[in-house]
Amino acid sequence: MDVDSYENGVPSWVDLGSPDIDGARAFYSDLFGWDIPVGPPEGGGYSIATLRERPVAGIGPQMNPGPPVWMMYVNVDSADDTVGVITANGGQVLAPAMDVMEFGRMAVAADPTGAAFSIWQPRAHNGAAIVNEPNTFSWVELATSDVDAAKAFYGAVFGWTHESYGTPDAGGYTESKLGGRSVAGIMARPPGLPAEVPNYWGVYFLVDDTDKAVARVSELGGTTVAPPMDIEPGRFAVVTDPAGAMFNVMTLKEPH
Repeated sequence: MDVDSYENGVPSWVDLGSPDIDGARAFYSDLFGWDIPVGPPEGGGYSIATLRERPVAGIGPQMNPGPPVWMMYVNVDSADDTVGVITANGGQVLAPAMDVMEFGRMAVAADPTGAAFSIWQPRAHNGAAIVNEPNTFSWVELATSDVDAAKAFYGAVFGWTHESYGTPDAGGYTESKLGGRSVAGIMARPPGLPAEVPNYWGVYFLVDDTDKAVARVSELGGTTVAPPMDIEPGRFAVVTDPAGAMFNVMTLKEPH
């Protein structure tokens, strides 16, 4: 669906930090049908992916140190004020509030459990203009070693309320909501995740057919982390692009 603006506290944008921007442009253009023209030099090569000529995601240079990663951004009314709330509630500011040319103002932070995320105060760029349809961003999900600490932090910073099902150590899941609408998920770290992998926000993209998307990822040089499986909302898989950036693909079933 088309979106023109976001409320304070709603995830509004995702972008990829990659060591191979040209390779990433080719991979995601083929996988999702995105048009990804080369970004302007003054933007450091940062490229905007579009669908139907509307922005849906960003691809830019990899941040150092750190692996290739998809980053989620939460829309805020004031980046500077939100940075203060983040630190007051035990979060860490990794990159202070800064202007991104005329497009907006952003900061990068980590929650008290170490999971990184960004905040975005829009100006010329409001975020993803198409969401929740095939080949677009649809969901973000935190995998954390401390679900209760994460719930308290994001509730304090963004005003999220939480509805939890089951217990964290038994496959439980938390839906984080704003104004009664689900905006994100929180769960315990998956069993078997290597200790050196930090807590993280995972990004989901909708696809028409999860199995076909996973097969195409493999054909394009990516890898499968978790093969297609059925869950209550639909069928999903965890994959990486050729540079190793992890993301999720999902096909929803009615009425989700």
